[in-house]
Amino acid sequence: MRAALIVLLCFCINPLIAGVVGKEVTYASDTLTMHGYLAYNDSLSGKRPGILVVHEWWGLNGYARKRAEMLAGLGYVALALDMYGNGKQAAHPDDAGKFAGEVSQNLPLMTSRFLAAMNYLRNDEHVDTSRIGAIGYCFGGGVVLQMAREGVNLKGVVSFHGALATKHPAEKGKVKARVLACNGASDKFIPADDIRKFKAEMKAAGVDYKFVNYPGAVHSFTNPASTELGKRFNLPMAYNAAADKGSWREMQSWLKKAFAGK
Repeated sequence: MRAALIVLLCFCINPLIAGVVGKEVTYASDTLTMHGYLAYNDSLSGKRPGILVVHEWWGLNGYARKRAEMLAGLGYVALALDMYGNGKQAAHPDDAGKFAGEVSQNLPLMTSRFLAAMNYLRNDEHVDTSRIGAIGYCFGGGVVLQMAREGVNLKGVVSFHGALATKHPAEKGKVKARVLACNGASDKFIPADDIRKFKAEMKAAGVDYKFVNYPGAVHSFTNPASTELGKRFNLPMAYNAAADKGSWREMQSWLKKAFAGK
């Protein structure tokens, strides 16, 4: 049973996009070994923007790796990073919630692990260090939003069905990144009050942001594996093809403008 769940959570990876190279890497955060998956298009020359991909609460699995490959196919260098350490993954929501909570409730830990991955990406020979961005899914969406709030030197961040609430709101003039939040309008994990507070927070802090609500979409709407996971664990989550494709297009436009400085 456990093996079957791991396979499901890993979201089977299709063959690499033409020219895209993907490789497993390791780096360190303090004394902890962190795993990552670096993807880039080997047929391109010159330095290009780098993007960090922060996983769902399940941990660094095949889904995060696939998204890194898709970004590489768009011409970016992408690093699917590890927020738990040692490539740790969860096969059950109870474990996933515990792992995610340990990071979400410890801002210094979250920040140090994110910056360790960012430093690794910046040191890659293909990366233009002046143009770094980040995207995240669910737990990861909350992470990239918080990193923007903390003033990490990112050009743009994109959250897909990520948590909006925070104990450490953005301060005026501190946020450097352009912020895009893609949310499922029917996501039961994201209360309407969280959306209202998020918008007010971004406006008060003077953040260049955009919030998009996708009609009919519930939690984890970008992940094809989420429908089966929702049924298996009785969770209100499911894939929504229209919202997935629409949010991916929105992300492309947002990052293009962020990296161009427009």
